Order: sequence, then C-alpha cells, then structure tokens
Amino acid sequence: MITVIGEALIDLEGDDQGVFRARPGGAPFNVAVGLARLGVPTALLARLSEDAFGARLRAHLAANDVSTRYAVTASEPTTLAFVFLDPHGSPRFEFYCNGTADWQWTAQELPDPFPAEVTAVHTGSLALALEPGASVLEKRLARERDRGAVTISLDPNIRPHLQPDRDAARDRVEAQLGSAHLVKVSADDLGYLYPGTDPADVVRRWCERGPALVVVTLGPDGAFAAGPAQPRVDVTAPVVSVVDAVGAGDAFSAALLAGLHDHDLLPALRQPRPTLPEETLHGLLTRAATAAALTCTRPGADPPRADELADVIL
Repeated sequence: MITVIGEALIDLEGDDQGVFRARPGGAPFNVAVGLARLGVPTALLARLSEDAFGARLRAHLAANDVSTRYAVTASEPTTLAFVFLDPHGSPRFEFYCNGTADWQWTAQELPDPFPAEVTAVHTGSLALALEPGASVLEKRLARERDRGAVTISLDPNIRPHLQPDRDAARDRVEAQLGSAHLVKVSADDLGYLYPGTDPADVVRRWCERGPALVVVTLGPDGAFAAGPAQPRVDVTAPVVSVVDAVGAGDAFSAALLAGLHDHDLLPALRQPRPTLPEETLHGLLTRAATAAALTCTRPGADPPRADELADVIL
C-alpha cells in the first residue's frame, strides 16, 4: 500500500460569469485518487474536517477506493483554494487556510512506525510548508527514512502566494531532501527556488542530499529524471488541447508512483545509489507524462484511470 500524507481541500474554480464550482482537491489528495484509479492500494492520511466540505472529500475518496483508515477527523474547517485560469488553462491559486484543518498536525496523529502494509509514503506541497504541522511531518519523515523500511516520495509543489520568502522556501525544501528517496519537482518550482539556474544543475545538487531519483516535469516539453547513479532519461509529452492544467503534476506523480509500484521498483530506491533500467524508466516517465496530458484535457483535477493509459507502452 502507498500512503499519501497531506492536504485535502476544496478547489473553487471560477468562470467568466463569476460562478465558482467546488471540486475536491489538494495536491496530496489528487495523488491519492490518481493512484487508486490506477489500481494501486492507496490510503490518504489527511486531517479531514467535520464540516460539509469534509464530508464531500470523504465521499470522493470512497468513490475512488481510497482508504481513509489513517485519516484524522478534525474540528477545524476545510481549506479553500480559489482557482483562476489564464487563457492557456494554467491555474493561479489563492488560499483561505488560516486555522483550517490541514495544517494542525500533532505527533500523535501520525503512525509511528507505519504499519507493515505501507511500503511507500508520498507527501509534499503545503503540508510540508505551513506550520504548525509542517515541522511535525518533517520530523516523522526523517525518522522513517532512518528506519529504512518505507520508500519516501516528495513533491515540493511550491505556492509562492503562501511561500513568499524565496530563501526560506529553498532552505526548507533542501533540508527535506534528506528524508526523500524519490523527488518529483516542476521546472516552475525550480525557477522560483533557483531563478536563472539550469534545472539539470539543481538536480545534480539535490542528488548529493539524499534522493536516489529526481524527476523534473517540464510542462508541454515533457520531463527528465536523473540520480546519483542514474543516467539522465528524457521523455516528451503528448500534444493536447489544454482545457485546465489543475492537477496535471499530481497525475504525473500518481502515474509514476503506480508504475514504480507495479514494477516492484519502489524498494530499489532505498538501496545505496540504485540504477533503474533506462528503458523501464523511460516507459514509466512516458506513461506519467501521458497521464498529466490527459488531465489537462478536462476540467478540474481529474486523473486518468488505468484503461485510459492501457495503450502506453512500458
């Protein structure tokens, strides 16, 4: 089982008429749904509010076969994210998150250690950026990395609106790298954290801090991956008509993790300086890029199901 830790919120996406449509969202939430749709046993460890939005989030998880066995029932309200799309379908987010459920983690709410059924943990985004919960999660992940029984995946998913101190955001992400075996990051995130720096140079630096594999998504230009012992692998992205790019990166993460899970490669990332077969890695990245592209063709964070990716050759 893969357990995803982090925020579960409501995206309020507006149209030209000023009407906002409420959709379940949050990067970790989207990854959990994407994993389950691809047939991976998945649990979401989130703080789910008792309010009406929290009930809607639970219903969406249940409808997609995502387990909530580790989830926390929270008295605080659900976080809201207002989403504004530019003419190209790229989203801008504004968050209402002061005092909401997602960021109030306590150490007692996190399994320690994780049960034996949990083989990998994925987290990141605002859950590892907003206090008081971020520090609690960081400490828990560091302990789990030291134990060596669970593969840890991280997506920083930077939100400049909520992380305006660039230096602080960069320092925090770099500190978190030591707990991660796998890191997926967008070129946009790297551009914010390291303006003017070639993403490949950042990846080389990051690989010295602990991850076995770093994957950089390049939007319509595809993605590349490299590691301390892993030769660089590049893939292109399918050309699609973009309707809404919300959740595309999360769909990529879900498909990549699902592929690694299905090929039994997640444990390999815990080994010293692992090298994955280049042909296999190329296939997994291609499938992940296809999942992201499909998500861009429809409104909201709506990751594909396994049958939609069946024609992608691995």
